[in-house]
Amino acid sequence: MAEDNAAAAVAEVTDLIAKMLGESAPKLGELVTDVLLGDIWERPGLSARDRSLITITALTVEYRPDALAPYLQRALASGLTKEELGEAITHIAFYGGFPNAIGAAMHLKAVLDGEQQPLPQGI
Repeated sequence: MAEDNAAAAVAEVTDLIAKMLGESAPKLGELVTDVLLGDIWERPGLSARDRSLITITALTVEYRPDALAPYLQRALASGLTKEELGEAITHIAFYGGFPNAIGAAMHLKAVLDGEQQPLPQGI
């Protein structure tokens, strides 16, 4: 079930990226969809669940709230629970900064409430 949800989330993000970058930066869109989403995320060394945790950590520490929503959605689709995501964000606060973690927690709430669109401004 989680694998089906994760595959659907990847397909949705891939379609959005292709539409967003298709005319303005088609090669960048191709690299994101083929290399990042098609190769890196599919490598056998880590599960999609683990990759989601790593990605959310990186985006939170880098303070990239514009890019968090699709990866929070993908994390949920990959089997992470809202409680696990909340714990991860709390843990990140001590290593990546409280303001960053508070922003990530607010984005998680928006995603859980259905208020955040899949790809607001970044990926």
